[in-house]
Amino acid sequence: MDVTYLLIVLLVGAFATYLSGDKWASKVALSFGLATFGLSIYLLNLFNLGADIDFATTWISKPNISFALKADGLSFAMLLLTTSLTPIIIFSCFGNDFKNAKAIYSLMLFMSFAMVGTFLASDGLLYYIFWELSLIPIYFIALIWGNGDADERKKAVVKFFIYTFAGSLFMLVAFIYLYQKAGSLLIEDLYKLSLTTTEQTWIFLAFFLAYAIKIPIIPFHTWQANVYQKAPTVGTMLLSGIMLKMGLYSVIRWQLPIAPYAAKHFMAVFIGLGIAGVIYGSIVALKQKDLKKLLAYSSLAHVGLIAAGTYTLTINGLRGAVLQMIAHGFVVVGLFFVAEIIYRRFETRTISEMGGIRAQSPKFTSMFLILVLASVALPSTFNFVGEFTVLYSLSQINIWFAILGGTTIILGAYYMLKMFQYVMLGETNAKIFKDVTFNEGLTLAIIIAVLFFFGLYPKPIIDLITPSLDHILTQINRI
Repeated sequence: MDVTYLLIVLLVGAFATYLSGDKWASKVALSFGLATFGLSIYLLNLFNLGADIDFATTWISKPNISFALKADGLSFAMLLLTTSLTPIIIFSCFGNDFKNAKAIYSLMLFMSFAMVGTFLASDGLLYYIFWELSLIPIYFIALIWGNGDADERKKAVVKFFIYTFAGSLFMLVAFIYLYQKAGSLLIEDLYKLSLTTTEQTWIFLAFFLAYAIKIPIIPFHTWQANVYQKAPTVGTMLLSGIMLKMGLYSVIRWQLPIAPYAAKHFMAVFIGLGIAGVIYGSIVALKQKDLKKLLAYSSLAHVGLIAAGTYTLTINGLRGAVLQMIAHGFVVVGLFFVAEIIYRRFETRTISEMGGIRAQSPKFTSMFLILVLASVALPSTFNFVGEFTVLYSLSQINIWFAILGGTTIILGAYYMLKMFQYVMLGETNAKIFKDVTFNEGLTLAIIIAVLFFFGLYPKPIIDLITPSLDHILTQINRI
């Protein structure tokens, strides 16, 4: 089936949302978000029945560029993450009163359009275009609807835009070089290239700059915490829940198979950088006084472990990384939404100014605690499945990698439970914490249901992604 329908629905939805006006924008955006998710499920059923979910046509004849989209199991995993979280994020905003609502909701759908295109593109230039397009909506969402001092917000957002855009230019140069070697940028043609070790090294490093900034991996993380803090919560959820997965996905899809020699040669270095991010992010999170900033550094620690898993070049490492990408997407969106709910009542993100919520809202406290426990990979939650698999893959490479990576469990439990204690327990805040609304409770309940369902039964996702990962590993091991 023609997979372009997904992109058409999202793009039409973005324009329809803008034209619907401020009053109806949220409902129109949610309708198109749900329609896209439904279409994704339909395409997945066709894929499971053996249908080819792709589209390809010549886009530019000279140079030879194709408008080529293709969905395999790995793409579908990321596609479903994007199309399921998009309506959840939109629905979570129903408690916000945005100025110029039609613009922000249309930008959400346009950003989803760009991210879906990134996960489906099988031509290098098309992939690069979608990759860069995703920067435009998040730039305006963070700049216009963000928090705090306007000058500080502008500085943080501009740094993020320039930093990520500059890193991506190295990837574009790599694609131009690859085109000269292959005469095409179709991914199957790039996989067939026999590059020298020197060529692979430079291609690998060029891709790494683009992906390390997007993920982010230390020392390329300096934009993250400030942007997560300054962006509105919807922007933070889009960034942390979906957009950073573009970098992790691209490592597996593009970087490792095209430059397998370099991937093997630098394996220990990049696993080390990922684990360093785990330790650094956890230690810095311990010192944070702002709730959103604490969650930002917590996210840095978790994605560091995921990145380490991708660079193990083992089936367990890749599979665990993809599982953890999806699990992290849901739990981090849930946690940032919790921070937004508290801000709506207390009008502060400073942890020391919170407290006593448990006595006023036991249901909200219970849901928050479940998300905290899922974040620290409690068994029976989705995060445990991915984290355990990644740690096992690290132990296959070197037991010390697993031991150091495992510090995320200890440190994460410490700073997350300490944060929960200060935010939810203790003396009651002078302001009254109104109980969660139906919309807020439903949003959290959906996220929690996903985390428990796939924590207890991850087989559908494992069966979906394993054939694609086996194919990629075959390509990596061809040398």
